[in-house]
Amino acid sequence: MTIATFSDLLQEARQQAKPQRLLFVFVHAELPDFPDAEQRRRFEQGEGGVLVPVVCVDKSIDELSSMAALVEESRRTGFEWDLVFAAAMDDSADDADVERQLQRMTESLQMGNITSFIAFDHQGDAVNVG
Repeated sequence: MTIATFSDLLQEARQQAKPQRLLFVFVHAELPDFPDAEQRRRFEQGEGGVLVPVVCVDKSIDELSSMAALVEESRRTGFEWDLVFAAAMDDSADDADVERQLQRMTESLQMGNITSFIAFDHQGDAVNVG
């Protein structure tokens, strides 16, 4: 199944044989340190920049109803974000395992490794970041 929307992600996760836990890293786009004129121009046009993780969270499928609910919950954190990257794992009773996976995901995103994750905008549409 091609995942084009957040709803598709929820549907796919609900169809898995084992219960799933979804991992989310919310990122904010910023200019890189010491940007050149081209980087600044592209950023001002809504392109390029550096994706900086601002908050991460894990949710079971039962805790999620829609992208609108996730966006509303994210607003309560006070952090502004541009995209949210998502990944899934088999649900585990081991909170330390979930934390390790969130940490790995955050570190991967900080290093620019985004191909293992799906990015969504505020409307829940999948975004091609590459």
